[in-house]
Amino acid sequence: MAAATAHSWFTVLTSTGGGTSRCSLSSHRLFSTSLRPSSFFLPKASTQNQNHNKNVLKKSSEKEADKQKFPQRSKNEGPFANADGRSSTNEAGRSQLASIKSFGLQRKGKGVLLDSKEQQVETSSIQDAAFLNAVVKVYCTHTAPDYSLPWQKQRQYTSTGSAFMIGDGKLLTNAHCVEHDTQVKVKKRGDDTKYVAKVLARGVECDIALLSVESKDFWEGAEPLRFGRLPRLQDAVTVVGYPLGGDTISVTKGVVSRIEVTSYAHGSSELLGIQIDAAINPGNSGGPAFNDDGDCIGVAFQVYRSDDAENIGYVIPTTVVSHFLEDYERNGKYCGFPCLGVLLQKLENPALRACLKVPSNEGVLVRKFEPTSDVSNVLKEGDVIVSFDGVHVGSEGTVPFRSSERIAFRYLISQKFSGDSVELGIIRAGEFMKVQAVLKPRVHLVPYHIEGGQPSYIIVAGLVFTPLSEPLIEEEEDSIGLKLLTKARYSLAKFEGQQIVVLSQVLANEVNIGYEDMSNEQVLKLNGTRIKNIHHLAHLVDSCKGKYLVFEFEDNFLVVLEREAALDASASILKDYGIPAERSSDLMGAYVDSIEQSEATNQQNFGDSPVSNMEFGSEGLLWA
Repeated sequence: MAAATAHSWFTVLTSTGGGTSRCSLSSHRLFSTSLRPSSFFLPKASTQNQNHNKNVLKKSSEKEADKQKFPQRSKNEGPFANADGRSSTNEAGRSQLASIKSFGLQRKGKGVLLDSKEQQVETSSIQDAAFLNAVVKVYCTHTAPDYSLPWQKQRQYTSTGSAFMIGDGKLLTNAHCVEHDTQVKVKKRGDDTKYVAKVLARGVECDIALLSVESKDFWEGAEPLRFGRLPRLQDAVTVVGYPLGGDTISVTKGVVSRIEVTSYAHGSSELLGIQIDAAINPGNSGGPAFNDDGDCIGVAFQVYRSDDAENIGYVIPTTVVSHFLEDYERNGKYCGFPCLGVLLQKLENPALRACLKVPSNEGVLVRKFEPTSDVSNVLKEGDVIVSFDGVHVGSEGTVPFRSSERIAFRYLISQKFSGDSVELGIIRAGEFMKVQAVLKPRVHLVPYHIEGGQPSYIIVAGLVFTPLSEPLIEEEEDSIGLKLLTKARYSLAKFEGQQIVVLSQVLANEVNIGYEDMSNEQVLKLNGTRIKNIHHLAHLVDSCKGKYLVFEFEDNFLVVLEREAALDASASILKDYGIPAERSSDLMGAYVDSIEQSEATNQQNFGDSPVSNMEFGSEGLLWA
């Protein structure tokens, strides 16, 4: 009980640059991660009452939170608001991944006091170790999009983190260290020269980024690190990086405390993670963790802070790192971790197993599947999955792991790649059978991150339309209605490419009199046609030949514009508000309808079949 109500939070570590730079990541939230399809299991502590403090995941690349306000922002927070990692609002349904906040922020000219328990020392036994020279400091300049004003970007800010050499002219770091990067530089230990680096791939789910440095001087005398095996419990571990408290390299030591499927703050995902007790502080993000043989066993990326717990840090294991690198080598880009796309219920109760005609203490019950997943073609609700590629699945949703351990069933899925085929052993109406399914990455109706960095938008007579995303919800959380927020949290995508398109705001003009106060409303139809995504909306506007543009919103609210007047007013509105274009560049091309006719004729329920809180909130249910 005490653990359920403890004041605690996860922290993903980043360290601040100096000067007047601003940190948007210090206020960047990922809402209700355990309530979205990307989460597999809602921990008990995350189901506490909304008035309790929420668990928070914080980033570990150094950030400086000098918050600057922009027009139409709903929040009113100071330069270091929520620096302790607590959420500024109480929202029902948020889970332990409710917020990502910077912590331990260090400003230029300010002293830093560290807890004696977390003092970092450079021990003499490894001070001259060759592997230390493979660890570099990362300097990144970030320019994040302004999701409320999607045609522009926010003020740039700087951060520092850590990275390490892996050979072939490449380095590894955390994805959140180089998020929204406009410039990345790296500096070797004992060198005073910074070299420009390029981001080759960014794995948001696994919080890993691949960098390259073209300068031959940088690689002169460099020795890349070796990857080691997955460690055992109580194995010694050494974390190396460039955290706050100084400019030189820092080393902390500890042991492996736990290995299990862990929540990843930046990617709002759950993958295998290593828990350690070595001190990890802002700036350690992207730095390697070593075993006693000098082999790299993972990448430091986040910590857990709590009044009732100390020294809980997390490392991305080499199995996840290898998956990321192999994915990049196979496809020339990062494609992501696949999912099975089913909601499963544990079968611990003997009466439940008997009712389903499951003869032994095994298997998990299929409660629901995502419409975009391949298993929707081969599984039925009520099927019991008892094996995955020949590995038996227990009634608690676990599978054997190493010699004498068990781990969450979704660990097996995370070892596969997008497009891989798997064999599922199922019991249907008491009969055992085997089916084949193809694994694909999850399709998010409301994405956590925007591909390409800049959000799409189109402006029609001053009405600003943009797809709903988690960053937009974070910026506009105080002005988004409960109905839209509920749909964003619990609805599943019906088809690939589906989006929730919202009217973000109205730029006041004579042509839109009476609609100026509208904001953050979902638009459902244009001239009677159901809107599939933002590109489809742009196509409908361009192809309209009638006298009126009739937009239908939630709750049957109508907005009617004269088409010719709307087109004539476009240029003056753009000029008055200093907007460079009426739509984003990705909407300039021709629209291609990728939805099959059978799906297109059944559009009345786009995004309207929400998954209930019960289905995500019960410990007996998990997403795979």
